[in-house]
Amino acid sequence: MKNLQALLDFWKQDENTAPNFSAWRTTPPRPAQTHPFPTDLPVPLREALSSRNIHSLYSHQLSAWINSRAGKNIILATGTASGKTLAYNLPILSSLIENNDSRALYLFPTKALAQDQLSVISEQLSILRTLMTDNLSLVTGIYDGDTPQSHRSAIRKNARIILSNPDMLHTGILPHHSNWSDFFSSLKFIVIDEAHTYRGVFGSHVANVIRRLKRVADFYGAHPQFILASATIGNPKELAERLIEEQVELIDNDGSSRGERHFVIYNPPVTDHSLGLRKSSLLESVRLANDLFTHDIQSVVFARTRRSVEIILTYLQESRELGIGNRGLSSNSRLPIPISPIRGYRSGYLPHQRREIEQGLRDGSVKTVVATNALELGIDIGGLGAAILVGYPGTIASARQQAGRAGRGEAPAVSVLVASPNPLDQFLAHHPEYFFGSSPEQALLNPNHLLILLEHLRCAMFELPFKKGQGFGSISDELLDEYLEFLVANQDAHFSDEKYFWMKDQYPAANISLRSASAQNVVLQTVTDDGRPWTVGTVDGESAAWMVHPGAIYMHEGQQYFVQEFNLEKQIAQLVPVGLDYYTEAHRNSEIEVLSTNAQAVVPGGEKSYGEIQVTTQIVGFRKIRWFTYENLGEEPLDMPPSELQTTGYWLSLSEETVSHLRDAGVWSNSPNDYGPDWTKIRDRVRARDKYQCQVCGAIESGRQHDVHHKIPFRSFMREGKSDRDAANRLENLTTLCQTCHKKVEQNVRIRSGLAGLGFVLGNLAPLFLMCDPRDLGIHADPAGSAFNGLSSIVLYDQVPAGIGFSQKLFEIHDELVQRALELVNTCECEDGCPSCVGPGGENGIGGKVETLEILKELMVHS
Repeated sequence: MKNLQALLDFWKQDENTAPNFSAWRTTPPRPAQTHPFPTDLPVPLREALSSRNIHSLYSHQLSAWINSRAGKNIILATGTASGKTLAYNLPILSSLIENNDSRALYLFPTKALAQDQLSVISEQLSILRTLMTDNLSLVTGIYDGDTPQSHRSAIRKNARIILSNPDMLHTGILPHHSNWSDFFSSLKFIVIDEAHTYRGVFGSHVANVIRRLKRVADFYGAHPQFILASATIGNPKELAERLIEEQVELIDNDGSSRGERHFVIYNPPVTDHSLGLRKSSLLESVRLANDLFTHDIQSVVFARTRRSVEIILTYLQESRELGIGNRGLSSNSRLPIPISPIRGYRSGYLPHQRREIEQGLRDGSVKTVVATNALELGIDIGGLGAAILVGYPGTIASARQQAGRAGRGEAPAVSVLVASPNPLDQFLAHHPEYFFGSSPEQALLNPNHLLILLEHLRCAMFELPFKKGQGFGSISDELLDEYLEFLVANQDAHFSDEKYFWMKDQYPAANISLRSASAQNVVLQTVTDDGRPWTVGTVDGESAAWMVHPGAIYMHEGQQYFVQEFNLEKQIAQLVPVGLDYYTEAHRNSEIEVLSTNAQAVVPGGEKSYGEIQVTTQIVGFRKIRWFTYENLGEEPLDMPPSELQTTGYWLSLSEETVSHLRDAGVWSNSPNDYGPDWTKIRDRVRARDKYQCQVCGAIESGRQHDVHHKIPFRSFMREGKSDRDAANRLENLTTLCQTCHKKVEQNVRIRSGLAGLGFVLGNLAPLFLMCDPRDLGIHADPAGSAFNGLSSIVLYDQVPAGIGFSQKLFEIHDELVQRALELVNTCECEDGCPSCVGPGGENGIGGKVETLEILKELMVHS
């Protein structure tokens, strides 16, 4: 592609771009490693492949064939567009040809991916049918929530290959298995595609759905063989074996060909060296995407969040002067949006919008698409020339998947990771070997998670009674009997004749979501010009509180909506289309309570623990941020109901000896301020001077005395571990604030302590070792140690009910996590804290870099 090479040459010479490349890895074209067709490949398949100009198999495709034909379960862990689909289709189609009764079930994580794969399989089958001499039935069908009721009976009866998803298997197939008796009795193969997505809560649910699937298949006398396909991760074999609880053969000898690939890590330039501030990764990504658009290179821009997608989409459309969904829209603007060569793609878009965008990418009418990871999976969108990743997507596997959307096939392509200020992004920008080397990530799931397991035991019992002593996955008989007796005591089950029977009228699977702790979505509605209600999209229940709270600006395909009302009971948010010059960000407050400690160990500098905790979180307000300049236009309070999360956490508590060392060295600012013996008199003088009135909002004291606040933080007057109280307590440095305003101001100007800096860097670096999104972990700093026996502590916790295993893993990798954090903070170029290491100090405040470094050194002693 001449256009691509011209752009790459331009970037290498452009003074605004070239200096910011921290790594540029060029992978030369790779020839295919091919082998002749195996001798036992059925003739019709051999001829069908030849008719598509395929005369050999890649090495991994041959390995898949050999192991599958030997009756082994396999997992294919090869690169994007390496031919995994053909690798698993060949043994299955052979079985269907050789045995007229054979059936296969294909499971995909999304309905869109199933639709896409149906077209691939249908093309292969149509060629086969023309070559078959007998009248072999090779009917294939999708069975999911979008399948018309009128088609379902025929699909159940006739289809030899069923394409579905775990959700439909969970709610629409297994509970009604008696309607599927012919299919289950002949089930020979189960394909689980995109297996790396089955991790965390979703993966733990799916592992239990697989247990139920195997149990039902066994009831009908079938023992199907499994074929899994995955992106490259650190533990594909372990993940597969935990999912299906059987031995699995790993196939990772990727023999596919590749065109030249460029992978670039772009680190936006530093704009303020003392504060470590860099240019916006979002705006720099927009600039690079505009370069691609100008050079007529079809590209995808991956953003981390739904909100980022809409912000980037708005910037791109404005910069192309299309006038679509931009800040100049009048308040009367309405969707549908005109066709644009620049489109967004994310969850919340309606199905017909997604299909239209996918088709536009295939036919070339869409030049640039801004997407979340909804486009990361193997949906066929044609061969793009470039991919821009706006910030590290959270896992190396995801980054490689996203980069793999560019240059599918032998054409050259470029992928650019634009590093954000996040510590993990900066760690990878300065240590690119972590990214380009073997993946350190582990996909974690816990099928025996108590809450999830009990839900699926209910579902399994509804499907078939449990016989006394009958197993369920890897759970011991004794433990399973204990759980079943619990269901009897809870009046969910009845025990009779050595069997446990479901005894409730309700259908348990209908109330269990596999993907979210929140079973319900919030519907987003607006009103058209003629007064009709119109559904804009949906938001999952867990995200609704911070995305569509009253006063929020919600964005959809570049159009802004003001949230007029959020009805929690009805799960509906009422929106009004607007054209404003700001967007909103929610504020959250959290409190931690330790419920139990599962493990504890002494470590250098303190002790590490993990156990069960309760986190109480509340959305307490939001701020308005101006487009482009990021100016804070003001903050507004909210009174949203608090939410409680019982989960697992890993916490690191500093010993009293460590705190004493830090205090003696003058680098501990977490202790309460000592304002001096005259503070009460000074405080009263300031309140009287200010007429007992808040100097921000004007509120008069009523019942509770107002606070007195230091304009320049008290700790700014620390000298060699001692404070200059007289200078700090000058009347002109003091002002009267009500409690609400004081909290807001303190959040702005508070000095970021070393402990908070420690939590910031550990929490942001942890996802490098866990295959999770940073948002899957919560971070909490407790300088007073109120929940930890008075020991100053930081907590990292799972953001899902009852936890999913992240906290235990962090407990296990504590030493490496601390070591990497020390490396990151040590090599950061800022003077005293920035978003790339320990976090920024507050406005006019002091960062905590020195303190954080000293704490990390204490934690590294003798380790």
